[in-house]
Amino acid sequence: MRLRSCAGFRGEGEDKPAGENGSKGFCTMTRYVFVTGGVASSLGKGITAASLGLLLKARGLRVAIMKFDPYINVDPSTMSPYQHGEVFVTVDGGETDLDLGHYERFIDVALTRRSSVTAGRIYQEVIDNERRGVYGGATVQVIPHVTNAIKDHVYGLAKQSEADVLIVEIGGTVGDIESLPFLEAIRQVRHDVGRNRVFYVHVTLVPYLKAAGELKTKPTQHSVKELRSIGIQPNAIVCRTEQPLPRDVREKIALFSDIETEAVIENLDVATPYEVPLRLRTEGLDRIVVERFGLSLPPADLSAWEEVVDRVARLSGAVRVGIVGEFVALHDAYLSLVEALRHAAIAHGVALEIDWVDARELKRVSPDARLGRLDALVLPGTWDDREEDGKALASRYARRAGIPFLALGYGFPVALREVLGVWGSERPAGEGVLPMSASLPGYGWVGARPVELAPRGMLSEIYGKERIEERMRHREGVPFHWAEELGRRGGLPEAWSEGREYLLGFRFEGHPWFVAVQFYPEFASRPTRPHPLFLAFIGAAVKARARTTLR
Repeated sequence: MRLRSCAGFRGEGEDKPAGENGSKGFCTMTRYVFVTGGVASSLGKGITAASLGLLLKARGLRVAIMKFDPYINVDPSTMSPYQHGEVFVTVDGGETDLDLGHYERFIDVALTRRSSVTAGRIYQEVIDNERRGVYGGATVQVIPHVTNAIKDHVYGLAKQSEADVLIVEIGGTVGDIESLPFLEAIRQVRHDVGRNRVFYVHVTLVPYLKAAGELKTKPTQHSVKELRSIGIQPNAIVCRTEQPLPRDVREKIALFSDIETEAVIENLDVATPYEVPLRLRTEGLDRIVVERFGLSLPPADLSAWEEVVDRVARLSGAVRVGIVGEFVALHDAYLSLVEALRHAAIAHGVALEIDWVDARELKRVSPDARLGRLDALVLPGTWDDREEDGKALASRYARRAGIPFLALGYGFPVALREVLGVWGSERPAGEGVLPMSASLPGYGWVGARPVELAPRGMLSEIYGKERIEERMRHREGVPFHWAEELGRRGGLPEAWSEGREYLLGFRFEGHPWFVAVQFYPEFASRPTRPHPLFLAFIGAAVKARARTTLR
């Protein structure tokens, strides 16, 4: 169901640079939902925004979604994973916040770089405009120039996506200095488009004090007070809590926040984030939003989602998968990978147990002793060659032990060098660094690119076709001529770039399941539609587990 189309709409000041046009170039029919957070970080704003997007899409609306991050980095591409978790790559090459992964997995859309905007990018645009004289000699200020630039991104995505509803998450916590321009900008949106086309969701914490045996609403009250002090009145408050919210607690929050009691939404801790949309539907969040917008829509059909949650409740047995990397102390550094493995495990009806293996550890202890209890092994991607020796030892162990192995991204050249025997300390004396990699043009390959698969090969059988598109993020490629040497060592080329310029994947002949690819299929996996490569990998792990059990 579509409410209308923005196609052909030309807003005032269209095509002018950020912050110049007074931000009046909005599509007049799009509704806007803004998601803010208070009390503390890591309360699940991203999951809440993604869940609401899923619910509204299931009601028949066309949904777009984006996130503003208040840090000064232009994007997270140069940030350590320990700072901000994984870098999620969009199809058009955007290097973005990990919350975009939640959005894609829940709403089942392929987002672009337009859905991730940082304060650094906003300030860069405004300063560039000032240097070019765009503002005509005016004193450049946070209001209106920075806030207009922020709104230009909001209205630009609404117009480009032709969305019925645009959901916008504001990163950080209400009260943070760096997020104030974003909060002021979304306050102004209500003035621009009318209050009946804007809905504010505030995500807060209602802690349970065990010593007192009570839920405490004061943190939420103060957070809402802070939000209202800058002119934003929330329409709904999503309360993260480990205990159910009694009616009197909801009424107290509603009274002090000046909202309806039914708009106080309980968001209990759950075993899996995939339960959250179902919980929010039960609480009526999507109904409240739809009614606020004056829409008459059918209820959300989440039958496919319910099937996933039901499968989770009926898992039998488990597979133990090792993830070998240098950032394993922060699991969010591999968030999309873990979710893709979990999607496949759920589809196979087994629980996923992850053993986080620090690559440095494998240089100190015997890989056989450390990895011997695993059913399968993953070598995830990274952006450089740190800890290559430990990763190569993991590849060698998997190859010799015959356990399922999957290398992704930068894990591909590591596995390739291991098979060829030219890695780190194993490199033949006197040969130096072999020219295995060649620099790619520009900043490398980032985003979705075409991949050709070997006819009648293992990967073409898994994918069901011989030409695919997968997301990449690397600066160097392995020239295809190395396939000849790989073949002499037992490797079979399985994937390459157009024209066979670069080798992009191989398997090891005679091994039950040993695959290495220089792309990131995890970004395309969905709970209701697991990626075929991970389905095959977990399937091989299940078989390996069965063989071990029989022995």
